[in-house]
Amino acid sequence: MSTPGSDLQSHLLASEPEPAEADQPTGKAVVSKSPTQLAMRRFRKDKLSMISFCVVAFYFLAAIAAPILVSTGVLDPHTYHDDLLNENTLPAGKWGGISSDHLLGIEPGTGRDVLARVWYGITFSLMISIAATIIAIILGVVLGIVSGASGGWVDAVIGRIIDLTLAFPQTLMLLALSSVGIAFLHEVVHVPSGDPVNALYVIIVLGLFGWTGVARIIRGQVLSLREREFVQAAQLLGASKFRIYFKEILPNLWAPILVSFTLIMPAFVSAEAALSYLGISIHPPTPTLGNILRDSLSYAQADFVFFFVPAFLIALIVVTFNLLGDGLRDALDPKGHR
Repeated sequence: MSTPGSDLQSHLLASEPEPAEADQPTGKAVVSKSPTQLAMRRFRKDKLSMISFCVVAFYFLAAIAAPILVSTGVLDPHTYHDDLLNENTLPAGKWGGISSDHLLGIEPGTGRDVLARVWYGITFSLMISIAATIIAIILGVVLGIVSGASGGWVDAVIGRIIDLTLAFPQTLMLLALSSVGIAFLHEVVHVPSGDPVNALYVIIVLGLFGWTGVARIIRGQVLSLREREFVQAAQLLGASKFRIYFKEILPNLWAPILVSFTLIMPAFVSAEAALSYLGISIHPPTPTLGNILRDSLSYAQADFVFFFVPAFLIALIVVTFNLLGDGLRDALDPKGHR
């Protein structure tokens, strides 16, 4: 005979759902992602950053392809077309002589193809800015790591060097030291005179005066990293300072280094254009965006297209690189998305 308690117990047991079998799938498996994969996913979601990345990639591809196209004759930035100029040495056609043969018109006074010269000029402008950026990044990273990790009098000395470097007016120093620096590179370092020595001088001076911002950023990052457990563990194990600086700390700084690169490089593109206007950088007939823009200023009213094309390309480089740097900074900073 069943009791009320046993009937209630049997009813509860009958109403309980049967446990799921261990081998039965319960849903999609959770796949872990690395910090790099998470950063790339955040970056791809930013449409403006992706557009900027595509424009920057196009600039680099164009810069790489230009010397090949010039050597094969596809681009011709040096041939004069006097027959396409009127009696005032201005393009005979409308809109600066734009035609199917000259998609961006021709250059006033010479008749050279504007598209070929601007395309070829991108190569030299990016070459100078990339080389100067690499010098600035190397100096800034090394001195920033040493300053932040060492502390004490080393940090104080490097800090005063940064202050002293920032105190010098960069453009004025470039102008004042141009004759001495170019002569030194030509005679002592045996760099050929002309455009090579001018380009090398601009690269060195831009790099030597452009590292201070990177050093301050890296120093701030190192001040927090040096207190981390893996750095203290390396110190307790007797690791050398070189290993602590460049084996333990440096791999954790790639994000600010990458962002700094994308922010410094457009500044150097603008600086090269300004130096070309002042006559320090590469001189014609070798084209850069800077000396093309300088030559176009004389025809800004008579031929606006010739003035607009290099000015627009320089502005587009600066804007897209800065937008790319902002997008990378947001993607690589997970705290900003929590």
